[in-house]
This record gives sequence, structure tokens and C-alpha cells, in this order.
Amino acid sequence: MSAKRDYYEVLGVSKTASAAEIKSAYRKLALKNHPDRNKEAGAEAKFKEINEAYQVLSDPKKKQTYDQFGHAAFDPSSGMGGGQGPFGGFGGGQAGGFNWSSYSSGGQSGAEFDFGDPFEIFEQFFGGGFGSGGTRRRRPHYSLQIDFMEAVNGVTKDVEIEGKRQKIKVPAGANNGTRIRFADFDVSIDVGTHQRFKRDGYDVFIDEKISFSTAALGGQIEVETLQGKIKLKVRPGTPSHSLVRLRDEGIKHLQGRGKGDLYVRLIVDVPEKLSREQKRAIEELSEFML
Repeated sequence: MSAKRDYYEVLGVSKTASAAEIKSAYRKLALKNHPDRNKEAGAEAKFKEINEAYQVLSDPKKKQTYDQFGHAAFDPSSGMGGGQGPFGGFGGGQAGGFNWSSYSSGGQSGAEFDFGDPFEIFEQFFGGGFGSGGTRRRRPHYSLQIDFMEAVNGVTKDVEIEGKRQKIKVPAGANNGTRIRFADFDVSIDVGTHQRFKRDGYDVFIDEKISFSTAALGGQIEVETLQGKIKLKVRPGTPSHSLVRLRDEGIKHLQGRGKGDLYVRLIVDVPEKLSREQKRAIEELSEFML
């Protein structure tokens, strides 16, 4: 897996930076690292990284999504909208965690880059003043994507950061935005979604279909939880979309003891097609329920 830096880190601005500050930082870095101006090794890759960060942080909707979900919002493997993200955008990166992504408007390496203010950049590049002055060096900040169950149970990932192999231990209970501090860098966790389990903090919600007869007469069903299958008793006369709470069957608290709860939403499954015998039985039943 490869590494993908935080977009605010790339532009050298804080999360509270204004649109004008983001634009100003981008212009300085883009001019400094433009391949036509900077011939140093790695300048083109850095220019692409700067451009990618600005494409997201300069767009209010994309910025809001990034602040909430991190790089996972624009990762095709995350299940959150694919390579173009929920608001459209750019392709880039490889599935599987630490990623450096490049952006080009044509989808090809070395293609034209989409500047936020192309005429102003052009003017400054060829005739404007290039202001000097650096920003205070920040701690390197990377993003690691893991899947839902890895976040539930905890996981150790082998990653490569700046050419060095590192072991990143993610504790059980990690969620989107969980930040892990290491000696020389920080890592933010992006957690993928799950087809069955829906997370809300440390609580988990699932939908479980039950038959009409089970809802009416009661019975016992088998439910798949985070830790395996359990038996669940259904009371007679249970209406559809009833919510059953299973204590301590949720996600482990990241700090401290205890777990969240698992909520099972019981949905009465109404068959689309009925046999003649089934229709007759329901018709006879309806007469008694009038």
C-alpha cells in the first residue's frame, strides 16, 4: 500500500482556513512546483498532489464531505460514490489504504491541470512576482482506509511511508476520523461501510425480515450479529419495523470499557406472489379479523 497525505497538510493550511487562504496557499505552491518552472525530481508529482488537494478544498461541498469522511469519500473501493466521489471530481489512487493520488483533467499522466483561477496563475507564472516565505513545518499526516469489520475488531496494517515499512495498529472501535499519533507522523482512519451493519457511534443497526405468521403468532428467529449468530424471541403481535435492543452487542468503546448496543429492526416480509391455498387461507383469516 502507498501513502496519501491529508489535503490540509498538502496545502499547508489549517482546517479553519478561509477560502481566500486556501486559494493563496494553492497559488504559491502551484507556481513553485509547476513542471514548466521547477525541473527538480518529484516536482511534477508534488504539483499533481497540490492540484488534487485544491480541487477538493476549494469546493464547499467536496470540502464538507472530505472533512466528514476523509479520503474514503473519493475512493472507488469505499462504497461511497466511486472514484468521482459523491459530488463528482477526480479519479486517482489505488484501492486499499494509504494512497498517493494524482489528478489530471484528461485522466492521463502529464495532461493539462485544472487550476482554480487559470488566467491569474498564467499571469503570475510568466510576469508576476513570486512571493517568497515559507510556512511552519507541520507533522506529516496520512490517511489509512480499513474495512468495517477491521474497525470493529481492530487490525494491524503493514504500510510503506516515504520508503520505510511501518506497522500501524488500529484499535478495536476505531471510526471515521479516529486519529492515531506516532513518533514522527499522525494517521487518520477512514472506515468503509458494510452491506448489513449500519453504525451510529458505538451502536449498530440491522434489518431482519420475519414472516407474517411469526409476527402474528410470535416465535424465535436467528440473527447474525457482529460476533456471530444468536437466537432472538419475537413476541406475538409484533408490528413491522419494531426495534429490538440487544445490549452490549455493538462496537467496543475505543477508550474505556463497555460496548454499544445492537438494534434489530423487525420487518414483516409480505410475499409478492401467493398460491391459491395461501390466498384462500388469508381470505378465511380476514373474515375472522373483521
